[in-house]
Amino acid sequence: MNRSLNLAGACAALAVAGYILLPSNISNEEESSSKLPTVGLVSIQVPPLEGNAAVGARIFENACATCHGSNASGIEGAGPPLVHKIYKPSHHSDESFQRAVARGVKSHHWRFGDMPRITGLTRGDVTMVIAYIRQVQRANGIN
Repeated sequence: MNRSLNLAGACAALAVAGYILLPSNISNEEESSSKLPTVGLVSIQVPPLEGNAAVGARIFENACATCHGSNASGIEGAGPPLVHKIYKPSHHSDESFQRAVARGVKSHHWRFGDMPRITGLTRGDVTMVIAYIRQVQRANGIN
């Protein structure tokens, strides 16, 4: 189990490096419109994304979607949906996302197992991912 968690962390770091090093020819409008609607563990709508949220979406898809699903909709047996009332700002602050990435987190809401710490992401990267998650949450009535 620990070996697979290390592999997941290494994959996340490689994904972030690929995101940083490879240019994207897709505009934010084309990128976000291709994601409407998305079905994972929860069905969500993704609003048009701009600025930090658009950058955060790209980082998320490269570093987090392996476990949390495309557009944070979750993956059965891998990771919970982050577009869920459990993760609303009044229950899980932005800092709780920062700490989860930096330190990992013990499973406490779901039966997905513990989340390992994720290497290769800066606080700034995670701040942009949080902007993305919060914008998608608001678009789905989670405030």
